[in-house]
Amino acid sequence: MEVSCFSQNVLLVTLLLAIAVSLVESQGTRVGFYSASCPRVESIVRSTVQSHFGSDPTIAPGLLRMHFHDCFVHGCDASILIDGPGTEKTAPPNLLLRGYEVIDDAKTQLEAACPGVVSCADILALAARDSVVLTSGASWAVPTGRRDGTVSQASDAANLPGFRDSVDVQMQKFAAKGLNTQDLVTLVGGHTIGTTACQFFRYRLYNFTTTGNGADPSITAAFVSQLQALCPQNGDGSRRIGLDTGSVNKFDNSFFANLRDGKGILESDQRLWTDASTKTFVQRFLGIRGLLGLTFNIEFGRSMVKMSNIEVKTGTVGEIRKVCSKVN
Repeated sequence: MEVSCFSQNVLLVTLLLAIAVSLVESQGTRVGFYSASCPRVESIVRSTVQSHFGSDPTIAPGLLRMHFHDCFVHGCDASILIDGPGTEKTAPPNLLLRGYEVIDDAKTQLEAACPGVVSCADILALAARDSVVLTSGASWAVPTGRRDGTVSQASDAANLPGFRDSVDVQMQKFAAKGLNTQDLVTLVGGHTIGTTACQFFRYRLYNFTTTGNGADPSITAAFVSQLQALCPQNGDGSRRIGLDTGSVNKFDNSFFANLRDGKGILESDQRLWTDASTKTFVQRFLGIRGLLGLTFNIEFGRSMVKMSNIEVKTGTVGEIRKVCSKVN
């Protein structure tokens, strides 16, 4: 009788564990989610991104930024893609995002291959990874299974990390999404590709100090004159400047070397070097002697997986949009 009861208890525990695992998997993302329902999903997204990248390489940083901006508002649910007045697209931090046509193109192809199966949120997560690979970064396995959100409000984008944020504020915003200080430094390292407009950093070049003249002292003097030539005080504020001087189109760790050398373009970026809590991670990415090194490409993939799982909608939550710009 004791053996029988023991066996029954073991069977019950095993069954409960199996149910628990099943529930966890049904509520989360996993690599290969579409292996049976849409096996060509990754190849279709990859070829679409490659095609657009071939004619316009600036699409790569655009898609990476878009995924970031999506995940920090309502989680990674493609709410950034929804059209209409007062949606996230219309919020000031999102006005210069680009690459929407790439996601739309991939979605059209996937609807033809696997109607109603692949979410726009997953397409965006895959496209961000493929963009890094196309700019010489390392690949990583992207967990899928997200569903699309149905709410998109411009006001919700107000708490996105900003170009004037202190490190403390940046850390608070990342921590609120379950991301730690290393994730912060790693993900900001995505600025190794792409550009920004003069209007977002020109204030650092003129009349920055409390005395009313001079540039931000954290910028190397020789670099100030270079930036002033590119962004005159009364010049075109929309002119684009590379965020990673000397390596704007290659995904590498030179962005961190520029921070060390006082050549960070955005104030929030440069502060990662001047603040002790983040400087150590920048140094580790640079392989500073005496510190445990970090490999940027590897850590970037890990942090991207963490970020891409922020507040995801899975199971029966959300929907699978037929058109990424419109709620069903």
